[in-house]
Amino acid sequence: MERESAWRKYDEAAIAELEKLAAGYIDFISENKTERACAAAAVKLAEEAGYQPLSEVIGSGERLAPGDKVWACSRGKAVILAHIGSEPMESGMNILGAHIDSPRLDIKQNPLYESNGFVLLDTHYYGGIKNYQWVAMPLALHGVVAKTDGAVVQVSIGEDAGDPVFCVSDLLPHLGREQMEKTGNKIVEGEALDVLVGNRPLPGAASDAEPKDPVKTFALQLLADKYGIEEEDFLSAELEVVPAGRAREAGFDRSMIIGYGQDDRVCAYTSLAAQLALAAPGAQPPHRTALTVLVDKEEIGSVGATGMDSLFFENTVAEIMELAGEGGMLRLRRGLAASRMLSSDVSAGFDPAYAGVFETKNAAFLGRGLVFNKYTGARGKSGSNDASAEYVAVVRRVMDEAQVSFQTAELGKVDAGGGGTIAYLPAKYGMDVIDSGVAVLSMHAPWEVTSKADVYEARRGYEAFLRNA
Repeated sequence: MERESAWRKYDEAAIAELEKLAAGYIDFISENKTERACAAAAVKLAEEAGYQPLSEVIGSGERLAPGDKVWACSRGKAVILAHIGSEPMESGMNILGAHIDSPRLDIKQNPLYESNGFVLLDTHYYGGIKNYQWVAMPLALHGVVAKTDGAVVQVSIGEDAGDPVFCVSDLLPHLGREQMEKTGNKIVEGEALDVLVGNRPLPGAASDAEPKDPVKTFALQLLADKYGIEEEDFLSAELEVVPAGRAREAGFDRSMIIGYGQDDRVCAYTSLAAQLALAAPGAQPPHRTALTVLVDKEEIGSVGATGMDSLFFENTVAEIMELAGEGGMLRLRRGLAASRMLSSDVSAGFDPAYAGVFETKNAAFLGRGLVFNKYTGARGKSGSNDASAEYVAVVRRVMDEAQVSFQTAELGKVDAGGGGTIAYLPAKYGMDVIDSGVAVLSMHAPWEVTSKADVYEARRGYEAFLRNA
């Protein structure tokens, strides 16, 4: 059952659509490198498509009717979009779910220090990274600083052409013999991932009159001048260190995209695009209410107030059903149990350089379309949702009818490792859930690679699912 390259079926019109989508996607992941930025961008696009804030609808006492569109956001990091369908929600909804957080370096709460004429920021890595991949490359700083007076300062340094960038230094090979004898997880240890942010002492002071840490003092002065930030403000900051620079087209043929954060913003963007397509001028309301859920914290277990394991999803659906005249716990439970969901997250793309960890008959290949994983998990399917055969058949029908190129895959050889997504969490309601997504090379690396064809097929497949599942 080998799948053909999706590229073979495209005519000029399809190629034009594909390139337009890819350009928008490149812009999205280049301009939104944190979960907060992705959430804000999703809300902005939703409002442009006619979505209302759910909070305002609740406050006004309005009712929701078929065709109405609302959004909700949790703490600026998780978003739910809902397009009310013509059928009762009690009979089930069609749901897309993806996550908008990505592996990175987080700045610690007490991070700034000076050492031997350098000033550095101490970090704590977030999610599963290979530490050694984050050294000796340009890095940018993004996030917010919350001040005690209630002000929240937006920080973004390292993306504009005139901005400085930062880096984590590495040891030169001439002195690196002992380093290179270490195992991969010890070549660069977590506590060594400190970000170099300055080397110039405070100008104007005589050497005998300099403060104790003149380089640190100067760095703090620059932060105070530009952002009004004091050292104590790091205590209530969320600052993320990510690769600097835009995503780019890759390959002589420009068939691929290389960029940071494609796990899982490639699925988040295509899910968002599919959801908003339902609101196109002249379009009929979907039969089943369509939901897109973009959540935080997947890379660290989907925990916290903004992760899929929170009650944000359930509470929001309850509010929407109440406003649609379907309130009550029993109706909510019935609606969730009767729903269908694609848990959209990336799959490990087959890499010929590392063919030994893949089983080729059940591997995801770049360019062959949307990937479905009946089960994820590790080794003996540990931690897997494992979608039912009946639901897999439904998904196959939807994709075939829409002529969406798709493939099925596992996460590698049985004993090679594994992983999971948010799928098992909504599945607890009794709804049908299957993992889907886009094949990625170099997953969790600072720069990941996807195929434009797979991005396009994901967008097409997600819309088909929302309309026809």
